[in-house]
Amino acid sequence: MSMTPPGQVTELLLAWRQGDQSAAERLIPLVYDDLRARAAAALHHERRAHTLTPTALVHEAYLRLMDGRPPEVEGRKHFLAIAARVMRRVLVDHARTRNAAKRNQGKEALPLDEALTIGDGRGAVLVKLDDALVALAAFDPGKARLVELRYFGGLTIEETADVLDTSPATVKREWALARAWLHREVSGDGRPRA
Repeated sequence: MSMTPPGQVTELLLAWRQGDQSAAERLIPLVYDDLRARAAAALHHERRAHTLTPTALVHEAYLRLMDGRPPEVEGRKHFLAIAARVMRRVLVDHARTRNAAKRNQGKEALPLDEALTIGDGRGAVLVKLDDALVALAAFDPGKARLVELRYFGGLTIEETADVLDTSPATVKREWALARAWLHREVSGDGRPRA
């Protein structure tokens, strides 16, 4: 999915970090398409009528990334990892805000069985996923980072392996384990927790 020359992005990130404000302006056109493609991949997991578009997600993520101070990045790979984390935060914050707005509409509370049949519920699942990722990061930060890169950053197996400096086979294996653990956490199936 990489669309920009890695060396040029790294050079601009490092120049910006060293105080060259024009480097940030030159960086925008180089990473925008790449970030938008990753935002589209991240939104692929969301409900079809999501109120955030890939463009809106990348704009919000980019604003958070570039909020006046250069992110502490070591290069292009690290920038992609940070972008994945920021997109996760944007999506989770959006879901939390949307869920809070639904709860506070002044309507009468529904019995639980009725509430479960109304709406798509994906915002609540995203919030549960984020909570589960926080729990996963507490005992296995590597798997949590992998999920962030794959699910929220839209990175392929190969790109994730490159960012994590490991093999695609290891990423596939760890991805399967992390997904199984997260599914159990999010679905709340009653099995003992790790």
